[in-house]
Amino acid sequence: MMNLRNRQILSIALPSIVSNITVPLLGLIDVAITGHIGTAAYIGAIAVGGMLFNVIYWMFAFLRMGTSGMTAQARGRRDFAGITRLLARSLGIALGISLVLMALSPIVRELALQVIAPSADVGLLARRYFNICIWGAPASLGLFALNGWFIGMQNSRTPMLVAISQNLVNIVASLALVFGLGMKIEGIALGTVVAQWSGFLAALALLHKYYRKLWKKGWPPDIWERPAILRFFNVNKDIFLRTLCLIFVHFFFIAAGARQGDTELAVNTLLMQFFTLYSYFMDGFAFAGEALAGKAIGAQNRQVYHSVVKHLFGWGVAMALLFTLLYFVAGPWFLHLLTDDASVIQTAAAYQPWTLLFPLCGMAAFIWDGIYIGATATRYMLLSMAVGMGVFFALYVLLISTLANHGLWIAFLCYLTMRGVVQTLTRKQIYGKQQKKA
Repeated sequence: MMNLRNRQILSIALPSIVSNITVPLLGLIDVAITGHIGTAAYIGAIAVGGMLFNVIYWMFAFLRMGTSGMTAQARGRRDFAGITRLLARSLGIALGISLVLMALSPIVRELALQVIAPSADVGLLARRYFNICIWGAPASLGLFALNGWFIGMQNSRTPMLVAISQNLVNIVASLALVFGLGMKIEGIALGTVVAQWSGFLAALALLHKYYRKLWKKGWPPDIWERPAILRFFNVNKDIFLRTLCLIFVHFFFIAAGARQGDTELAVNTLLMQFFTLYSYFMDGFAFAGEALAGKAIGAQNRQVYHSVVKHLFGWGVAMALLFTLLYFVAGPWFLHLLTDDASVIQTAAAYQPWTLLFPLCGMAAFIWDGIYIGATATRYMLLSMAVGMGVFFALYVLLISTLANHGLWIAFLCYLTMRGVVQTLTRKQIYGKQQKKA
């Protein structure tokens, strides 16, 4: 019979995995609809616009991560006033950031398009898409804060329900606007915005339904007290810098592949989907680490904390072995599912063995990331990412001239491994320190 700790982990991990898998559907739906409304420029505009918003929102993922760890610790201390303060604080900061983004959106848009340098037709359509989608920023960033708070409360079911409903709304709204009203790319953008706001409002409705008792006495008066705000930004500053490093590595990986030719770029892009699929599952267990480790640390229960770590790594090893076996058996089939280009498939065969190392090389980093976020030990997360990034670029410089694309893959796998190694070596720093009031 499954023990309590494993049930707790799966109750958070499984809904989170479902939520993660639905995330790319928003972009996939837009691309599928775009493919039926006009020239290739429409598809290019959606790809460019979608990438811009992915990068922008990814940079502010600390709104979810920082909120989840601090909320879990407040829950562990049974600090209900602190829990409500964190919710209001995160939502307020998310709103502030989104308003700044909207005010600066023309500058952000033009700078980004100068860097990407699309064709004139794609650039024109991408501007139309961007100008509408930016109105979804408050909803998207607000959802980051709400989802982080829900996970900190050990509730990943609500984010899952919101993500599913959001995708359904996006499908219906985009189809109605594009094929019903003939709005083309404006309809796709507006459908995305409608879906974002519907998800945010649904999350607020579920928040009121399940947690309204928390603020029966009103909101705490010291939401914006200086020490708490400083701690919030100190924790999230580290997460923000870590995210920038992560974005830099992944974009450099794509750019380095592009410099080796169109075939290598296509191969790297397709094989990276193996890593993306694995990450969707492992992030679910990382979320469980955020909630359960954070709660144990907040309650100052060392025994429960070590039990959470032990069981999380048990699941991590199991998932790593399962995905290694899956990629060994079904990897070629999955590649054929992604493309029917014979030259790409033939070239990919030489690099496909590297995908078998994704699960084992990345497992520790995923699990520790969740635990470190729950512990709000974000400085050590940043340290592990900085060391991993340094190893990545050092190996790239050393190996690219002799091993070409194989050198790039070796550098990326060592980057993943080193993150887990550094976090393992610094693990004793994340428990035992007196946690400040949230």
